[in-house]
Amino acid sequence: MNETLKGRVALVTGGGRGIGRAIVEALHQAGAAVVIADNGTTIAGAGADPTVAEALAKALGERAAAVTESVASPSAAKAAVDFAVARFGGLDILVNNAAILRDAFVFKADPGDWEAVLRTNLFAPFYLIAAATAVLRDQAKFSRGGGAYGWGRIVNLVSTAGFYGNYGQAAYAASKAGLVGLTRVTALDMARSRVACNAVAPFAATRVTESITPQNPAQQAYKDTAMRIPARPVADLVAYLAGDAGAKITGQLFGVRGREVFLLSQPRPVASAVAETPAELGAAIAALSPHFLRLETDLEAFANQPVL
Repeated sequence: MNETLKGRVALVTGGGRGIGRAIVEALHQAGAAVVIADNGTTIAGAGADPTVAEALAKALGERAAAVTESVASPSAAKAAVDFAVARFGGLDILVNNAAILRDAFVFKADPGDWEAVLRTNLFAPFYLIAAATAVLRDQAKFSRGGGAYGWGRIVNLVSTAGFYGNYGQAAYAASKAGLVGLTRVTALDMARSRVACNAVAPFAATRVTESITPQNPAQQAYKDTAMRIPARPVADLVAYLAGDAGAKITGQLFGVRGREVFLLSQPRPVASAVAETPAELGAAIAALSPHFLRLETDLEAFANQPVL
């Protein structure tokens, strides 16, 4: 076994099933102690089942432990971080993977559903990052493990829906787009402490993928393909970014689909035009129009065959 993460401690949200479980297993196999933060809720965020995380922790053994309370509050997130430190002596890796879905067209969306999705998908990662980075900064000051610490890894699981959009996914897409922005700010804020923060957009068969209701043939093709893609390659990329090699990679947005790894662009100016007066705006916009992005969903954009 190649224990590249021996002595490191990881906290993974949504770690009891799907991609989260694959990430937990990959980090554990690499030698890390892992706290599995998963309250066992449904994909819509209803109910709870603590046995989901507890069973996995028991199967993995003494280097694994379960946190079965929701971390979507500042106090609960801090308690999860404090638990990791108390149980395993520190915290080196945070993976924000947990997410829920409550889809509806914007003209039918329920404000309560909007708030619930953002609370789980965006607020909880912020609360955990706020608590974890305080620990990581202190560990850097006191050279955890001896010598210059130069460590600390944060990986946020996002979605291509956050920048392509998708029908009926206002809350989900907004939360994931927000998480990309949070990734960038965290990378900037933690650069002096040598803590790396990156985002990964996964493509794999999960409960989220299974819940997709295709709106056209292209989306059906996407779902059919996605349900054949294993979660382990996503976990392998996260484990790579969580290791020594990830020290110099920060603020980046990756995608992984089977054996394909993507570096995804982040919004930057692609063209400019000058309008000296309001009357010239029409001409300026016309000059920009060849660069307009096509209105397509992420399901349509990635309906081609993956490399498995």
